[in-house]
Amino acid sequence: MSPTSPAHGASPATPASAQHIPTRRLTTAQALVAFLARQYTERDGRRHRLISATWGIFGHGNVAGIGQALVEAGSGTRNGDGHRTRNGESNGRRYGHGNRTAPRMPYLQGRNEQAMVHAAVGYARQSGRLSAHAVTTSIGPGATNLVTGAALATINHLPVLLLPGDTFATRPADPVLQQLEVPYAGDVSVNDCLRPVSRHFDRVTRPEALIPAALQAMRVLADPAETGAVTLALPQDVQAEAYDWPEEFFAERVWRVRRPAPDVAELEAAVRAVRSARRPLIVAGGGVRHSAAEETLAAFTAATRIPVASTQAGKGSLRHDHPADVGGIGHTGTATADELARTADLVIGVGTRYTDFTTASGTLFAHPNVRFLNLNITGSDAHKLAALPLVADARTGLEALTSALAGRGYRVDPAYETEYTGAKEAWEQQVEASFTTPDPTARPTQTQVLGLLDALVTEDDILINAAGSLPGDLHKLWRTRSRDQYHVEYGYSCMGYEIPAAIGVLLATRTHERPRPVWALVGDGTYLMNPTEIVTAVQENLPLKLLIIQNHGYASIGGLSEAVGGERFGTAYRHRDADGGFTGPPLPVDLAANAASLGMRVLRATTVDDLREALAEARDAEGPTCVYVETETPDTVSGPPPAQAWWDVPVAETASRPAAVRAREEYDRQVAARRRHL
Repeated sequence: MSPTSPAHGASPATPASAQHIPTRRLTTAQALVAFLARQYTERDGRRHRLISATWGIFGHGNVAGIGQALVEAGSGTRNGDGHRTRNGESNGRRYGHGNRTAPRMPYLQGRNEQAMVHAAVGYARQSGRLSAHAVTTSIGPGATNLVTGAALATINHLPVLLLPGDTFATRPADPVLQQLEVPYAGDVSVNDCLRPVSRHFDRVTRPEALIPAALQAMRVLADPAETGAVTLALPQDVQAEAYDWPEEFFAERVWRVRRPAPDVAELEAAVRAVRSARRPLIVAGGGVRHSAAEETLAAFTAATRIPVASTQAGKGSLRHDHPADVGGIGHTGTATADELARTADLVIGVGTRYTDFTTASGTLFAHPNVRFLNLNITGSDAHKLAALPLVADARTGLEALTSALAGRGYRVDPAYETEYTGAKEAWEQQVEASFTTPDPTARPTQTQVLGLLDALVTEDDILINAAGSLPGDLHKLWRTRSRDQYHVEYGYSCMGYEIPAAIGVLLATRTHERPRPVWALVGDGTYLMNPTEIVTAVQENLPLKLLIIQNHGYASIGGLSEAVGGERFGTAYRHRDADGGFTGPPLPVDLAANAASLGMRVLRATTVDDLREALAEARDAEGPTCVYVETETPDTVSGPPPAQAWWDVPVAETASRPAAVRAREEYDRQVAARRRHL
């Protein structure tokens, strides 16, 4: 329909002086959906749709607004040619960037608001932060359920657009259903909980206010230094209110993702620092992946032979078999990387935030004269640890640093290279011992489960994890084969992330001729937190591979509790005993049956041999498939190597129980090594 038709033409109330400006009469929600469908990012000459789909659970706060707008746009029902399809599928593909006949705004049905954000985050990470999803909810609990997901997105610098419904802007019903009354402030709603966990927050209280609000939201989502959760709170009456929108609001917009180059003076200082270093170490963080700088990092190490350790977000920056890759760093790192960190005189952080796990709570970098050089697109991260800052895009900065060092003859001492390659070989022997399964008829340990998976996967597989004891085992032991194989969310370490994030990753990879194998690795604690999106995977027939490792409780926190004098209190999933504790028999919870009841095909494994066969069968499955295994408590042979660095979890300063007293003595010994790098 043309812009001048009765349905979309100028409003009768439009001033005569403005009638020459083409307008379209739509509700605020309809205008927002139409606007979002025409936003793009561009980096390195490649264009991507910025908001490629919208997740939603509907209630009275958004059903007549965003919900109706998605129906109006033919979301999930018709493609651009008007041909009816199923769930937006066209030409055998769904939601693909290259599918020109896809719906203007595909709709994805979620079961839990937090999980919808996790799915959107998984999609954004797999898409290189160049494409994202929107998430719409009703007011009240639907909106507050977004908070955890929003925090996860913002902490990890991953874009997601949140569109929570809000209470009436005009207040005809006050309070409306689910409204929080705040006696001292009439303009506060539960959506204000999203302010501290959003990179940008706005409340659209008038239709015309959407124009600057939407443009600002896109700017932040596409900004590599600022991106994270962006919230546009939408009062339910404003969503349904009509307005004459200028046609140019709906024009295609391309948001170019910058690759800022380093300052000349900062670059020269960085070159001097590298050339003067005798034992330099690179710490690769998530910024390497976000910038697609893996090949550039490999070229830099080829020229300088500087070893590369990785954070959880940076693991995969180099393949595990690259000569310079020395594995994870910090409390969950390898012995090789952590020993190099203790003796490094220059630490080159590339795209890392230096969390306390990475720095072993300020105890890891022990060289008396250690200095830091931080290449980061975010100035606040580049200046951490009193570092020489190199504020730039990771790839652009590494290219500049490599070029500036070329011809100046810098390369680490061959003895240093021999040292770290030899240490890497010794660590690999420990990994092999952890993965060894001498008795194929026995119940496997958790590390043996990882060993069986390690023997099965190729560079196509993607592993997703976030919480429990698995992140530590994976960071130390996993052999990453491709830049995007290792997907461990450890900025927020949020239980319940894995299953919905795997759905997001699968949606981001659906343009492949054959979907890549995507594994969600969860323990029983994590599974019980958020299994709901299994239903979504079944509904969309996504070939999710879910691996449930049953160990009857919070194994990770149980170990931590024991280490800090908490005596594993409240960490076991068992019946109460006669004294009121939780040391009775394991609870008769059948997680495999639960997954099956939600529509998954389930493969149960009880032995090493069973598990090997089940994993292979699941990998080849075309629909959502679950592998369930109960693990054995590890011993000193088949368990993972112990932590190679400390982590500060404060211990009770006064206590009567011997376990806590001993733990405090160890804490005082460790904390004495902490230093502030000034």
